[in-house]
Parts: sequence; C-alpha cells; structure tokens
Amino acid sequence: MPAKSPQNPSAVTEQLAALGVQIRDRRKSLGVSATALAEAAGMSRVSVHRIERGEASVTMGAYLNVLAALGMTFSASGMQDASPASQPADRSGWLPARVRLAEYPQLQQLAWQVQGTDELNPREALGIYERNWRHIDEAALLPHERDLIDALRLAFGDSGGE
Repeated sequence: MPAKSPQNPSAVTEQLAALGVQIRDRRKSLGVSATALAEAAGMSRVSVHRIERGEASVTMGAYLNVLAALGMTFSASGMQDASPASQPADRSGWLPARVRLAEYPQLQQLAWQVQGTDELNPREALGIYERNWRHIDEAALLPHERDLIDALRLAFGDSGGE
C-alpha cells in the first residue's frame, strides 16, 4: 500500500522546523560546533545543518543520532532532555558531542598533557583512556564515567584497553 500524504503537510514542516530549532539551541547551549556534533553523530556537517533547518528529506535515524549525541531523547510524546537526572538507566547508544574533562575525574587526571582545553571530542577521550588504562583506578570510576567509557568503546571499538 503506498504511503499517504499527511492531511496537513504544513504542520509536519512546522514540527520539523521546531525540532531543528531545539536541536540547534541545545548544540549552542552546550558550546558544541556543528563539526563536532557531526563527528559524534557519525554524519557530515552538512547533514547536521539540514537537520537544524528541519529538512524532511533527512532520515529519522539521522535525527535520532544527533539527538543522542546531544544527550536528548525523542519519543512519540515528544522530545525530552536526557540529562543525568532524567536519563533512563539504559544508555546504550549514548555518546556526548564533547567530553568535558571536569565531569570525568579519571579522564581529567589522565589528560594532564592536554593544554588549553576543557573538552575533548569522543575519539580523543577514548584514545586517552586506552593509552593510559594502566593508570586508572577502576574502583574509583564513577558510574557516569564508566558509562562514558562503555559508550566510547561501543561507538569506536575497543582496542583492548583493559
């Protein structure tokens, strides 16, 4: 059966535009560049800009990847902030666009040589964890830092850091 056109196409266009604005506002409030978000979401910067404009031709999967990279979720009842207080226990597929060193004590200790930045992209963070795993006190890992490490390994592969 062929897909039907929506009864009110302008309503769909308006909803996508509103979603794009929310995504752009969240990205900017986090201080994340479109390029960093694109890398974290596994797409091009152009695709991120198309999503922020609410273009209907972008796949739902791409929208969801961007939302996950920004720590947001989407449900049939609407979009929600997935901040630690409201986040579900299952964070599979979650990946931040930027990793703030101050939020991850073990990473902050390992990244002493990184000068002039308070944030890393996810690949940089994983590289530091993997190169320096022998210096990590696993018993002192906070749950959210362990979740980050698991998410990084899931997204970029585990080269045997442990």
